[in-house]
Amino acid sequence: MLKFFLSKKRFDGDGGNILLLLLLYILQGIPLGLSASIPMLLQNRHISYKEQAKFSFVYWPFSLKLLWAPLVDSLFFKSVGRRKTWLIPAQYILGLGMMLLSSHIENLMNDSHVHVDMLTFVFFVLNFLAATQDIAVDGWAITMLKRNNVGYASTCNSVGQTAGYFFGYVLFIALESPEFCNKYLRSKPQTTGLLTLSSFLFFWGVVFMITTTLVWLFKTEKESNEHLIEDEKDHEEVEEERGVKETYKLLWHIIKLPSVKILAVFLLTCKIGFAAADAITGLKLVEEGVPKAHLALLAIPLIPLQIILPFVISKYTSGRMPMKIFMKAFPYRLVMGLEYAMLVWMTPWFKNKDGNFPSYYYMIIVVSYALHQVAVYSMFVSVMAYFARISDPSVGGTYMTLLNTICNLGGNWPTTLALWLVDYFTRKTCSIDGVGSCINTSEIEECARLGGECVTLIDGYYIEMLICTIIGVIWLSWGKTVMNQLHHGTDKQWRVKNN
Repeated sequence: MLKFFLSKKRFDGDGGNILLLLLLYILQGIPLGLSASIPMLLQNRHISYKEQAKFSFVYWPFSLKLLWAPLVDSLFFKSVGRRKTWLIPAQYILGLGMMLLSSHIENLMNDSHVHVDMLTFVFFVLNFLAATQDIAVDGWAITMLKRNNVGYASTCNSVGQTAGYFFGYVLFIALESPEFCNKYLRSKPQTTGLLTLSSFLFFWGVVFMITTTLVWLFKTEKESNEHLIEDEKDHEEVEEERGVKETYKLLWHIIKLPSVKILAVFLLTCKIGFAAADAITGLKLVEEGVPKAHLALLAIPLIPLQIILPFVISKYTSGRMPMKIFMKAFPYRLVMGLEYAMLVWMTPWFKNKDGNFPSYYYMIIVVSYALHQVAVYSMFVSVMAYFARISDPSVGGTYMTLLNTICNLGGNWPTTLALWLVDYFTRKTCSIDGVGSCINTSEIEECARLGGECVTLIDGYYIEMLICTIIGVIWLSWGKTVMNQLHHGTDKQWRVKNN
């Protein structure tokens, strides 16, 4: 494998650089995967959905990185290197933070009291550092690789982040689960899995420290990519290098464009209809007794589909109106949300007396997830194709990053709000008379201490699903009109200089 990449005949001598980029993107995906695994662990500790909503803020740094990206791109120590100035400290702090967290994580996630606020703060910082590392690596990839190999940068990004996410979520959840390990990996049952969150954090903290040290000492950074500059001289419109002030000023000019304002409203509201299905369904399945390790492993059969779908869908988004696929997939995704709700509602019927679920039940989940992914990727590829078409070539990178930021925020805030409102719509009571409701964690613990259990009278998940679907149907009518107007506009409406 190493010989294949390191051979000078392959990748025009860039094989080592491609491997390095892949490794850096894998490290970037680890905090993201861990951030996805924590809600599953918290759900087994019976925390409230409001507390889950608090923790969902840890995903926001990757959506907000545009706010400090100009600083990362413009401020650096020349003796260290433009990208290493930010990459080295970010990864060192990440490594030290994970090693330090490994010795305190058990106290933070103690069964008797989960410190959700501190967990949120810690993982928010880890993802902030990972997002900063992402900015630095994205920029370094352009100068690290030769002109004819720059296309491999996006491949390293997608493959590396996916692999890192897989290690931090799927692999960790499976090996942390005593039920999974006892059933598939052990001959003698034990009370713990093969991994603990503490050991997993410490291991990757050490990997971060070693990798960062090796990059710092042995990898030199090119000041500029001369062959890239020469090739770009042939293009009529070349994106200029800008300072911090100029970049922020440019962002403000882009935001002020009338068409961008309309598109921003479109992007910030288009995912409200899917918020409950996307944010809560997995947690509800865990709440109904589906093992979290099995749910995590169900992501594996979907990986080939996730690789193939963008190539298939891109054939239909290459014209002047790529968002037509988005609008066609929208109602289909709404229907899949209702199918998710039906699946959660029927889950107790599939449960065996021993608490396990039959194989065909997991097949139903895989098929449901796969059909849902078709809609998700149809919308995602359409949006990316539309951004590429409308972005002003003279400021392409900044323009694309801004639109991606708005798009990501359009998914984050409905998710957080949906989690926050579940408890508000839910009505639970303790089975012991006189104890009262079971809304927050303290009331649930009090009911359990007295020997009772919380009984759900009204499940807020289904109310939210209904509300989100209704909003989605109303939005679809408005969204079609707006997108039709934007599609029939001219390219000049998106140009910064012409406006």
